[in-house]
Amino acid sequence: MGTFLVRMELGDPEGHRYETVEALVDTWATYTTVPGSTLRRLGVSPHTRGTFVSADSSRVERDIGRTWLKLEEGEEIVPVIFGDEDSQPLLGAVTLEIFRLGVDALSQRLIPVPGLLMGQRG
Repeated sequence: MGTFLVRMELGDPEGHRYETVEALVDTWATYTTVPGSTLRRLGVSPHTRGTFVSADSSRVERDIGRTWLKLEEGEEIVPVIFGDEDSQPLLGAVTLEIFRLGVDALSQRLIPVPGLLMGQRG
């Protein structure tokens, strides 16, 4: 499956000020990850810390916050990981699900998908 970049705007926690970043769409990544300095500059504060497995299979600890994120399809509050300063911003699977978006890898674009409401079947 190919990878591609999308433009996204990260906002401050109040949704007043935004910065545009190019992010790699990464359905293997659980969360959206952005260099920590970008998030701190926007006033995003970590509310917890978590353990993550990186591409080389090592385990790393990272801060986790929440803030506004805009895509062409709208805007939502999403969890964000405070990444290393030299890391490529990633648009992860949780953000895609929050926005109800899928990936068309052939056309290298995000596509709307319906949300699922599954319950027990009678």
